[in-house]
Amino acid sequence: MRYRTFGDTGLRVSELCLGTMTFGEAWGWGAAEDVCRQQLDIFFDRGGNFIDTANMYTNGESEQILGKLLGSRRDRIVLGTKYSMTPLRGDPNAGGNHRKNLIQSLEESLRRLKTDYIDIYWLHAWDGLTPVEEVGRTFDDMVRAGKIRYAAISNTPAWRIAQANTIARLRGWTSFNAIQAHYNLIDRTPERELLPLASAFRMTVMPYSPLASGWLTGKYLEGGQGRMTLRGNVPSEERRIRIAKEVQSVAAESGMTAAQVALTWLRGRPGNMIPVLGARNVEQLQEALGCLDCRLDPEHRQRLDEITELPPGHPHDTVRGKFLREHLYGGLEDKIERP
Repeated sequence: MRYRTFGDTGLRVSELCLGTMTFGEAWGWGAAEDVCRQQLDIFFDRGGNFIDTANMYTNGESEQILGKLLGSRRDRIVLGTKYSMTPLRGDPNAGGNHRKNLIQSLEESLRRLKTDYIDIYWLHAWDGLTPVEEVGRTFDDMVRAGKIRYAAISNTPAWRIAQANTIARLRGWTSFNAIQAHYNLIDRTPERELLPLASAFRMTVMPYSPLASGWLTGKYLEGGQGRMTLRGNVPSEERRIRIAKEVQSVAAESGMTAAQVALTWLRGRPGNMIPVLGARNVEQLQEALGCLDCRLDPEHRQRLDEITELPPGHPHDTVRGKFLREHLYGGLEDKIERP
């Protein structure tokens, strides 16, 4: 395992993050506590120090298990959790991004995790109601209070993140240092806005669902059953099948598993990319960690790039068109050096 700095900070995190949405069985699937302990031990033994959870994962059981199992290793771990969503019903303030819910959720997470600080606190999803200034000021207050160390954001439009970080920098508040996005070989839509945003603000990108809910392992090509919940951009089944078959083909030619091909492709994307690994058993985690020893040949990477490529969409395809380029650069584009 190698390490990267977290966003525009000096914090060092492992190049893979262990996601723990599978920790606990309260949702009818997932890993029992003894399996969670084995996963943590394997991840730590490989040099991993970066763990991701959320207050709502398995109705709080994920945080409770982590609080029990981390023990004396807590201070060596970069621990992240999230707020915004809730399994509770009937209380309009039990979820959302507002100050009341942020502080209340944070206090509850601290109790479940048996710690007095969170290394990375994530806004889990944008609610469309809370003013961005309220969110930014509350995060900054919690950093100043010593309850969180860094702020990060997930499932939020790029323009809103840019607005939040710009305001934060102008006012001297804590800004968001990373984004989590649904990003994999089947869903490359974050490349249109979120990845350029991350590059501009020097943010870490943490793709979740890197195997597209099992599609990229070939599981559903073989009639496999399971928790198939596709999120983000959901292309046609025909396109999903075509991509999954190409991943299997590359895996057979390269000596990797299909999961390792998908993860290796992600790890090689531009920017500070740290995939979030999720596993329900030890075997799945060991297979995923095997991507640390994998490399894709340029030809294989090109094949995967081409079969999964998406049109850039407006305005990107418009400004890249020949007509606008000729008029933007006075017909001298090929003679202008780019920085």
